[in-house]
Amino acid sequence: MSSVIGSRNVVPATAGYYPALLLVGRILLAAVFLVAGLRKVMAIAGTVGYFTKLGLPMPDVMVYLAMIIEIGGALLLITGWRARFAAWVLMIFVLIATFFAHRFWEISDAAQYGNQLNHFLKNFAIIGGLLFVAACGPGSMSVDKA
Repeated sequence: MSSVIGSRNVVPATAGYYPALLLVGRILLAAVFLVAGLRKVMAIAGTVGYFTKLGLPMPDVMVYLAMIIEIGGALLLITGWRARFAAWVLMIFVLIATFFAHRFWEISDAAQYGNQLNHFLKNFAIIGGLLFVAACGPGSMSVDKA
């Protein structure tokens, strides 16, 4: 399955070539969500207060929804079962969270501006990683191959 471009053989980048690396990548992406979800479980009242401060509608309901999405999505990414679906759900979740929590354009303090800009860009990098999972699937070291 290689083609010749110029004088070099090029192997297509598909999910089956480096299954262990894809597993490690999924675990590292999932760790962000698993830790965040478990921290919400341990501090529900504080998280409701934070969500209220951010202006989220129904913050008490949103905390539980966030916990389900983060913990459930993380477990799906780790196992590889329904990983593409989990990646899309987590992408939407991160996109919404990014625009609620990291509005760097509203900050006048230079240090906070830089901090929120970094979080904003970090979240877009996470979305990029999730796009890889959505596009390539979980790889061959998973429960589900799609």
